[in-house]
This record gives sequence, structure tokens and C-alpha cells, in this order.
Amino acid sequence: MWRRIRIIVLLFILAFVALNTWFDRLYSTDWDIPLRVAVYPINGDGGEETERFIAQRSFDDHSALERFFSEQAAQYALNLDTPVTFASAQPLRDAPPALEPGSNPLQIAWWSLRTRLWAWRAPQAGPAPDVKLFVLYHDPQRTSVLPHSIGLQKGLFAIVHAFADRSMLGSNDVVIAHELLHTLGATDKYDLGTNQPLHPEGFAEPGLDPLYPQNSAELMGGRIPLSPSQSETPESLNEAVIGPATAHEIGWRSR
Repeated sequence: MWRRIRIIVLLFILAFVALNTWFDRLYSTDWDIPLRVAVYPINGDGGEETERFIAQRSFDDHSALERFFSEQAAQYALNLDTPVTFASAQPLRDAPPALEPGSNPLQIAWWSLRTRLWAWRAPQAGPAPDVKLFVLYHDPQRTSVLPHSIGLQKGLFAIVHAFADRSMLGSNDVVIAHELLHTLGATDKYDLGTNQPLHPEGFAEPGLDPLYPQNSAELMGGRIPLSPSQSETPESLNEAVIGPATAHEIGWRSR
């Protein structure tokens, strides 16, 4: 009898989690009201320079990100002047759980559950955000190559790795915007082996003649294609667009 009760309770919990995830996905992309995004800065390397960067920078200025989403949404006749709003949350001292390289599926699933709990427990002031972005900053003098960032639709949060350098704020915004769209259901549109954008969905101007070089990057394509084998990272959101395939995935459809 007790075994049956435990099974029933477990099934109830699983059903609740599944239903809650479904509602999160539905409401995050219905675009009836602006999407609220909270940005949590974190010292990703524990260094003094990174700590100084976080302390000195004004994290209330998300104008470039908000402007980008407003301009892109207008291309798809979205009836919101500001579809995405960003607010700074207090810096966090604890980093999210780490996913070890080469983890097996069971380890990845356990990491996902632990990380979702960690994200859910993050402190917040005011109304609960729709999406949480945890931005781990790294001193470029100590870290030349950043760890892989990840955005999860289940849980509506992203873990973003960025450089603690004012000259790289523009490229940081590109990564933040890219991972935010992952939380809304957008998929990568580049070759995972070569990092080259996929044609046509990963190109900002798939019909350009000649095709190369492109002038900007499709946000989920990640890079500006210069030739069939070369591409470069956009320096800011001024060099990025949201293409039709990505717009469809996040619920932006022309009316």
C-alpha cells in the first residue's frame, strides 16, 4: 500500500512539474505583455579585477539589449514597443553547479535538476521575472577562452559567460541575447563541428548575391559569415539580426 502511495505522490509531482513547464513555455512566448528578464552578475573567476569590474559598472544600463529586441520585433509586426525589459538583480556570490566535461546522460539530468533548483532559489526584489540570466564575468587577462554558455527553456534561465572588460560589452550583449532566445525555444543555427552558420536559416541575408561576405550575423547563427569556411564574431548587436526561422521559434509571427 505504501509503495502505491509513494508512486502516486511521485506521479503527482512529475505531472505538476510537467504542467508548470508547459505553462512557462506558453506564457513566455505569447507576447501579450513585455517579457521580464532579471540579470544576475557573478564573479566567475574569483579575481579582484573581476570583482572591481562588477562593483564599478552600472548594471542598470540594458538599453542596447532592449533597443535590439524592439527594433527586431518591429520587423515582425509585434504589437509591443518594448517586447523585452531587463532589470539588474543583486550580484550573487555562489556560482551555479558545474557540469563536468564528458558527463553521461544521467549526470547531465542530475545537473539540470540541481541547477534549476539553484536558479529558482536566486533572490529577487519586486515582481518575479519571467527569465533569469546569470552572467558569470571573467578577467580576459586570466581567461582567454570563455566556457560554453547555456540557455535552458526548462526553468527559463541561462548561464552566460562574459568578459569583465568594458571594451567587450557589445560582444557580451550578443551572447546574452543569444542565450536568452534559447530559453524561449530558439535553436542554434550553426554547424556544431565548425561553428560556421548554416545556410539559409543561420544567415542574416541568405539571398545576398554574392553570398559572401555577409554584413551581419543571424543571432542564433552566432557569427558573420565571410566565406564558406570563415566567419567572425559580431562586436555588438548592431551587427546582428533575428531571422525568420528564429522569429517563428520564439512566437514572433507576422500579422
